[in-house]
Amino acid sequence: MRKDLNINVHHLTRVEGHGNIVVDMKNGVLQKAQLDIVEAPRFFEAMLKGRNFQEVAIITSRICGICSLGHQLTSLKATEDALGLEISEQTELLRRILVDGATFQSNILHSLFLAAPDFLDVGSVFPLVNTHKDVVLAALRLKRMANDIGDLISGRAIHPISCVPGGFTKLPTESELKNLKTKLETEAIPDATYIIDVVASLADKIPVFERETEYISVKSEQEYGLYDGQIFSSDAGSFPVNKYLDVTNEFVVPHSSSKHA
Repeated sequence: MRKDLNINVHHLTRVEGHGNIVVDMKNGVLQKAQLDIVEAPRFFEAMLKGRNFQEVAIITSRICGICSLGHQLTSLKATEDALGLEISEQTELLRRILVDGATFQSNILHSLFLAAPDFLDVGSVFPLVNTHKDVVLAALRLKRMANDIGDLISGRAIHPISCVPGGFTKLPTESELKNLKTKLETEAIPDATYIIDVVASLADKIPVFERETEYISVKSEQEYGLYDGQIFSSDAGSFPVNKYLDVTNEFVVPHSSSKHA
């Protein structure tokens, strides 16, 4: 079918940031399809120049309030690599717990608070309080649990303050960690199992969409690549992380404040 189409969505709601969608079609031929990131440029790369290495992780955590830990740990690992610092097993284990907690809270936020309203044909999460109260309460409990992990180990739920190059400025006590483990086993696992079943029940509402593309991720041979691994391309294979600039091609586009690659 041949037709003209013009879609301009300003602004997208229920996304982790600010953006627009622009789609133009003429006589059935796609002329333009672009995602505009309209947040003001942040200039973190320039902001970090000349700073003391101990300040870098605190500054980079401010890149995002939702995934502040990911930016901070990436910064810490880069700093430690540059300085030749080796961390202890204890530090790595605590960081891995933090990464799991951060991934946990981000996925809960995305799947239940941002995506689920579309799957259930409501305008936002608020109508779900009446129609799916148990789901909303379970999601809130899980979000709180994930925030508690960050608060306990990194000093704050948002923008961590105790993670530093080489380790931590303050460590959780053994009793605090045992209490966290108990809460995860008795509260989080049952809620998470329930939420998994809820999300699985919505699978048939996800549109079927496939396209040829290149997928990029961090890949580890031992585990799911959340904390450590190599850069992996579905087209080109694996590359060491320190070859990042050699295997990427970041560039600026006029319609977006976010770089493309």
